[in-house]
Amino acid sequence: MSELPPPPPAAATVPCAWHPERAAGRRCTRCQTPACSDCLRPASVGSICPTCVRAAKPDVATRARRWQAAQGILVTRTIIAINLGVFVIMTMTDPGMLSGRTTALHLDLGLSRLLVDSPVDLWRMVSAGFIHFGIIHLGFNMYLLFQLGSMLEPAVGRLRFTGTYLASLLGGAAGALVMQPNGLHGGASGAVFGLMGFAAIGYWRQGINPLRTPIGSLLMLNIFITFVVPGISIGGHLGGAVAGAVVGGVATDRRYRGTPEAIIVGGLILGSIVVGAVVTG
Repeated sequence: MSELPPPPPAAATVPCAWHPERAAGRRCTRCQTPACSDCLRPASVGSICPTCVRAAKPDVATRARRWQAAQGILVTRTIIAINLGVFVIMTMTDPGMLSGRTTALHLDLGLSRLLVDSPVDLWRMVSAGFIHFGIIHLGFNMYLLFQLGSMLEPAVGRLRFTGTYLASLLGGAAGALVMQPNGLHGGASGAVFGLMGFAAIGYWRQGINPLRTPIGSLLMLNIFITFVVPGISIGGHLGGAVAGAVVGGVATDRRYRGTPEAIIVGGLILGSIVVGAVVTG
């Protein structure tokens, strides 16, 4: 009678690379490092260890780009937030802001030839674009800005949208100083008109009659209101619309495709400042 063969030696227990006191039940699918069940994470194929989890994550720059790409109207929301923040601060300082009453802060930040003692004071051309006369004035401008920004910013990109907005804001300020130098001007409407002008030119370049689009109708309606309703900055609205239309016209003209966007926008901004300096000088 033959004897049975001896049993095979027990397999050596492989410890987890992160918890040596634990036995590794499995290995990482990617790097084959032994790991316990607490360390492994499900992957598209098998399970991966903490090292491979970290390696699979994108770097900070990539995550930042992805986050920005997911924010379709980041610039629009930022501009709206600034306008709302300024209004809240001004209202906390003087509750009369809610009713549209002119306050001391309007005089401190608004634009008027009477408030500009030298070209150094032309910073008011920017600050005036972020103050409003009452909650209705603010609400109307922010509503239009949100609608236009939702349409334009994803289509043209943040850089061009930002440049168009700033050029329109300063163009509106220059127009206000030219047409109504002694009035007190404030509000985002000049920049908003610029966005409408930009969009209208964009439609026209595509062979679409802008007057048959919601943008064209909106622009015509607001121009009509500009001349009919008293107390509105006519120069601010028209100046902003012209600046936005110029940016749109040049940016979509095949003859200027090789021209950097910064030169187009920068020229309009510089021109607006020069106009302001001449008027107030």
